Amino acid sequence: MFIYNITSKIDNGIVTEWIQWQEDVYIPGVMATGFFYDHRFFKLLEQDESEGQTFVLQFFAKIRKDYDHYIQHYATGFHNKVLRKWGDRFIAFSTLLQAV
Repeated sequence: MFIYNITSKIDNGIVTEWIQWQEDVYIPGVMATGFFYDHRFFKLLEQDESEGQTFVLQFFAKIRKDYDHYIQHYATGFHNKVLRKWGDRFIAFSTLLQAV
């Protein structure tokens, strides 16, 4: 199993709207590509939230090829969509995890 892990720090002024947008637009869009079979959405606790709240979004792929295809053909489009919507009110980075 491979996990596409996205960690984001969100400006406190947009947290509620950002969460709703993730649930209504972003997550369904990524899942609709068919390369991931499940996802999880978390809020990090015990963090300094004075400059924003931190969230982790994970998408699960059965094989590395599915993740690679998503990254090559879809990730940039989704990233640009997020940038157009939220501009500089968030920072994010992604990593790839493999279950052992």
